[in-house]
Amino acid sequence: MMLEVKDLKMYFPLKRGLLRHIAGYVKAVDGITFSVGKGETLGLVGESGCGKTTVGKCVVRLLRPTGGSITFENNDISGLSPKELGEYRKKMQIVFQDPFGSLNPRMTVSDIVGEGLTIMGEKSGETRVGELLETVGLSKSDVSRYPHEFSGGQRQRIGIARALAVRPSFLVCDEPVSALDVSIQAQIINLLEELQARLSLSLLFIAHDLSVVRHISDRVVVMYIGKVMEEAPTEELFANPLHPYTRALFSSIPSLDCAKRRGLNPIPGEPPSPAAPPPGCRFASRCPKVIPKCREGDIEFVEVSKNHRVRCVLYY
Repeated sequence: MMLEVKDLKMYFPLKRGLLRHIAGYVKAVDGITFSVGKGETLGLVGESGCGKTTVGKCVVRLLRPTGGSITFENNDISGLSPKELGEYRKKMQIVFQDPFGSLNPRMTVSDIVGEGLTIMGEKSGETRVGELLETVGLSKSDVSRYPHEFSGGQRQRIGIARALAVRPSFLVCDEPVSALDVSIQAQIINLLEELQARLSLSLLFIAHDLSVVRHISDRVVVMYIGKVMEEAPTEELFANPLHPYTRALFSSIPSLDCAKRRGLNPIPGEPPSPAAPPPGCRFASRCPKVIPKCREGDIEFVEVSKNHRVRCVLYY
C-alpha cells in the first residue's frame, strides 16, 4: 500500500476563561482507518464539518495527529518532527480547496510554482516552471504573471503545478473543484485523471459532491462527525449503499433523468457537536431506522461483503 491510516485521531482543545483552561476537546477525527494503493484514487466524502479536510491535513502532516498511525511507503510518519518530514514532503503534496486564497497574490507564478523546489534545495528556474505550467494546460509565457490575472480554473491549475513541482507520488486533493464553475470542474477532474495516469500518482480525493467522486474514485469512504460510516468500491457503493447516512446523501443528488427525477430530500435535524459526540451511532439522532441498540456503546465497523464495510447495527 502507498498509504495506510490506522485509528487516526485529531482532537482540538477547547479553551475557556481568562486563563484559557482546557474545558474539553473537539473530536474532529475520532479513530478512522483506511488505505490508498499505488495508482489508486480513494474518495473521501461527507457533509461539511465531518472532518474530511482535517484528515487530509493530518495525512500530509500539516497537522500532527493526536493519536493513531500514518504509514507512508511502509514508514510511520505520524510522529516525525518537521525536520524529519523533509524527505516525505517531496513525496506527498496537497492541492487546496480555494484557488483564490491558496496563492500568494504578491508572488509571480514562477515564484509560486518554484518555491517548493527552492525549499527542497533543488534548482528552480523559469524553464522548469514553464514545463510544469504546460503540463497542467497553461503557457510558458505565464511565468511572470500574478494570480489576480488568472481565472479560478487557471489558478487551480497553478496550484496543481505547484504540488507537482517536487515530483510527488501521492496527492491529497482537498475539494479542488468545489469553488469552480461546473464546466471548469470537468476540466480540472480530467486534468487530474490525465496526470495520475501519466505520473503514476495516488490520490486522496476529498469532496462533498458525490457525482464528482463517482467519476474519479476507485473506492469511497463515507465520513460523519469524525467517524467512517461506510467504505466500498465506488460502483458497489453507488449500486448498494447500506448505511442510512450514505443513503440519505445519495437521496440529495439531483438527477437530469426525467424518469428518475424526484424532490430532493435534505437530511432532517442537525448533526451532533464533535465536542460532545453522543454514545453509539453518531447518526442516530437523524436516522429514520434508529433502534435502541443504536445509542449504546461503540458501533463496530463490519464487513458485509468483499471490500464493503459499514458501521451500523442493522448489519451485525
